[in-house]
Amino acid sequence: MRQATISRKTAETDISVTVDLDGTGTYDNRTGVGFFDHMLDQLSRHALIDLTVRCEGDLHIDDHHTVEDVGIALGQALNEAMGDKRGIRRYGACLLPMDDALVRAALDLSGRPWLSWEVAMTAPQIKGFDTELVREFFQALAVHGGITLHVDTLRGINSHHIAEAAFKAVARSLRDALEVDPRKADAIPSTKGSL
Repeated sequence: MRQATISRKTAETDISVTVDLDGTGTYDNRTGVGFFDHMLDQLSRHALIDLTVRCEGDLHIDDHHTVEDVGIALGQALNEAMGDKRGIRRYGACLLPMDDALVRAALDLSGRPWLSWEVAMTAPQIKGFDTELVREFFQALAVHGGITLHVDTLRGINSHHIAEAAFKAVARSLRDALEVDPRKADAIPSTKGSL
């Protein structure tokens, strides 16, 4: 059972994240940040990961701690649910169009965190949501999930489309990387024997 629940409580946020890597993309995400919930829904749906997120954050300050800390908890949940990573395909990539936006994502569930982020937003906010927080989320996800992650905008005009395309491209990449390889379902996908 590739499932995990992570609870994380600080002076800034109180978070619970539950994932099922063998789900159908069912989601129930409530962070208090509407646009961010919409992005988490996209991540779940297109990765086919069942995802439930609950977050009570210090939104009277801003959305930063909520978004970053959910990224931390989700990365930890993904890492725990993968276990020793036996049988996974490990790598995933996606070139995702969304209207005017075209975003490329590629990742390796290597255990070696890295984020390369070449995503240019065209507006500082999307209905009050700071667009720079999209990067903050993926930075936290990559570091705490042990993911080597590259995301690039090839073109885009509308920041909502660019952000959503980034979440969907990463989701599709995760879906590919997390799937069990029927040819090597009993093996860890590394010549080192561990990830």
